[in-house]
Amino acid sequence: MDLLKKWFLLQFKSNSHRLAERNLHRQGFESFLPMHEVTEHKYNRYVTNLRPLFPGYMFVAFDPKSGPWRQINCTIGVSKLVCFGHQPSPVPPDLISGLMARCSSDGKLLPPNQLNKGDSVQLLTGPFENYFARIETIDADQRVWILMDLMGRTTSISVDPNKLQNVK
Repeated sequence: MDLLKKWFLLQFKSNSHRLAERNLHRQGFESFLPMHEVTEHKYNRYVTNLRPLFPGYMFVAFDPKSGPWRQINCTIGVSKLVCFGHQPSPVPPDLISGLMARCSSDGKLLPPNQLNKGDSVQLLTGPFENYFARIETIDADQRVWILMDLMGRTTSISVDPNKLQNVK
């Protein structure tokens, strides 16, 4: 990324993040939209979808001194650049670099990989979403075995570590 470019906050129209992102890229702007998985119970089954981490907002990079940044407000799918006064205000670079470090190359938020035996965890997706458990073991294939209390009995279940969140 160019050193003169700074990151700014952009508001997109309802459910238009893909359209806004595509049109910004066509105009030569770099954008960043962190996404996270959301599991919902619909029609007697669990459905996992990717949703924006900050609903209604994404980040866009440009050099505010040179370049036609005002055309962003006219981009299809974009509602407006978030401004204070008549100029957009840059987002702190540490915030953007921290978010980018926690995301995969396609913008999907990655869970922290700091799981240890005995840790208390919360399941993030699936039929046991929001249940709490304790890590029993972590095998060589990085599969995590957790202990859950189900119907008065302690049960051992194998879980993908990306589906767990550490609880402090």
